[in-house]
Amino acid sequence: MEFSRAIKIAPSILSADFANFGAECRAIEAQGADWVHVDVMDGHFVPNLTFGPATCAAIRPHIKGVMDVHLMIAPVDPFIDAYAAAGADVITAHLEAGPHIHRTLQAIRNTGKKAGLALNPGTGIDAVTHLLDMVDLVCVMTVNPGFGGQKFIHSQVDKVRSLRAIIGDRPIHIEIDGGVTVETAPLVAAAGADVLVAGSAVFKGGSVSDPAPYGANIRAIRAAAEAAV
Repeated sequence: MEFSRAIKIAPSILSADFANFGAECRAIEAQGADWVHVDVMDGHFVPNLTFGPATCAAIRPHIKGVMDVHLMIAPVDPFIDAYAAAGADVITAHLEAGPHIHRTLQAIRNTGKKAGLALNPGTGIDAVTHLLDMVDLVCVMTVNPGFGGQKFIHSQVDKVRSLRAIIGDRPIHIEIDGGVTVETAPLVAAAGADVLVAGSAVFKGGSVSDPAPYGANIRAIRAAAEAAV
């Protein structure tokens, strides 16, 4: 993974056809996806239950590029090695998921993977300043984590702008997760984000047998974001 601030579109397979994950991953990459985003939820830290390490391992052979694994789970540390072994390229943990986030980020880095730090909408950025030497990515949740298809929380745009200022020229991605559409992508891109996670906005209108709409949706989001940068 070479660092770049170019806009990257990371479709979330939370909105894919669960019975066709391998084919869906191949389809979105063929249609222009830069990363594949895997939302891991435990029914405890967030009110939903999704994918374990076995699912990540199963889809890894179908992903040529970056597998971006977002752990919305608590505790995090006992599962880091399993998701690393399953083939994650980026492993993101939530600041709110435990009392020792620095240790968690160390554990992710120790597996050789890129370390991400996610922030819920109600979480400020003060703690991030002291963690910048440990992270490769900061994920700003622009919805409350747990479910796809939620509406974008506009107050988070200022958080993105503030993060971009404190990151400066460090090689740290700013990722946006939640409510990314053609309308909201320009707002966060202009504020400094470069990785845009989109679920329903990418997968709407398409299918494994008709993936062309995936490409049209990805291109539209990318164009809207790039025009604002």
